[in-house]
Amino acid sequence: MYMKALMYYGPENIRYEEVETPSPKEGEILVKVMSALTCGTDVKTYRRGHPVLIKKIPSGFGHEFSGIVEAVGAGVTKFKPGDRVVSANSAPCGGCFFCQKEQFNLCENLDLLNGAYAQYIIVPKRIVEKNTLLLPDGLSFDKAVFAEPLANVVHGVERTKIQAGDTVGILGLGPIGLMFARLAKLKGAKVYAAARNPMKLQKALDFAGVDGVIDLKIRDDICEAFKTAANAPQGLDVMIECIGLPQMWETAFACVRKGGTVHFFGGCKGGEKVSLDTAKMHYGDVNILSVFHYTPKYFRQSLSLIASGQIDVEKLITAEIGLDEVENALKEHIKGDAIKFLVKPWK
Repeated sequence: MYMKALMYYGPENIRYEEVETPSPKEGEILVKVMSALTCGTDVKTYRRGHPVLIKKIPSGFGHEFSGIVEAVGAGVTKFKPGDRVVSANSAPCGGCFFCQKEQFNLCENLDLLNGAYAQYIIVPKRIVEKNTLLLPDGLSFDKAVFAEPLANVVHGVERTKIQAGDTVGILGLGPIGLMFARLAKLKGAKVYAAARNPMKLQKALDFAGVDGVIDLKIRDDICEAFKTAANAPQGLDVMIECIGLPQMWETAFACVRKGGTVHFFGGCKGGEKVSLDTAKMHYGDVNILSVFHYTPKYFRQSLSLIASGQIDVEKLITAEIGLDEVENALKEHIKGDAIKFLVKPWK
């Protein structure tokens, strides 16, 4: 039995081809992929590879998906063929140094999953046990597929401790920045978002319901623009950087008030440095954090938020595509003309 899949052979070398459909081993499940999403991590992997996600060549590609259990391996009792499910792309080991401290997102042995750009995917035993969830009745595959990316933001918002009435600035409006803006609004914050792309600025208004937007093509005095928009001359209560550039980390830090919080969520390249005003950091009592990934707890909270209808995730879909269109979609991401493409492997 063969299936259609997008296989990764190296940077800018992905191929749409037929491969043998895998069979689930003990503890595993085979899922028929009904919906998948493009992701910024996939774009980075496409451009330059990924030392963690891509461990062999060729490799499956893509990691955000929902679907129907097609078959189960020996010993699987939680799921049966026909179940509608969504899986995270990782699961902690539970036994390493960090897991013992309940910092599951930092697990030294995260079991990672790749291969969502395919008609079928094998979910490993540990992810089956810890991070695969049944979909609530009535929740579509197209909505449930957002549970994995949203889980990162649910984790980030909780750790940032956003309160009702806070002024919150968001730098960068990819899907993560937009979801941060939406969750901050749900917390009762006043939210102001900055980006260079008009489409993404409009999305911040339509999807997140932000209180104001800042066009970085027009304003180069970013901090003054944030302070003016928020009527916060002392600086904003919270700044969240969702771009991943050292200069933007520094800008976010400069925009926050004394006693405020700056969250460096966007990941910079390894080895890059930032320069921060130590006097402001110390005497200004600024809280600094940088949250990575999520845990099973936040994956569950994410799915519940989507199922409740509080976050209209489908507004983040740029277009629906087939597997053979994924490479062109990734190129649209590189140009900045997309939020999320919904991939339908059976299209």
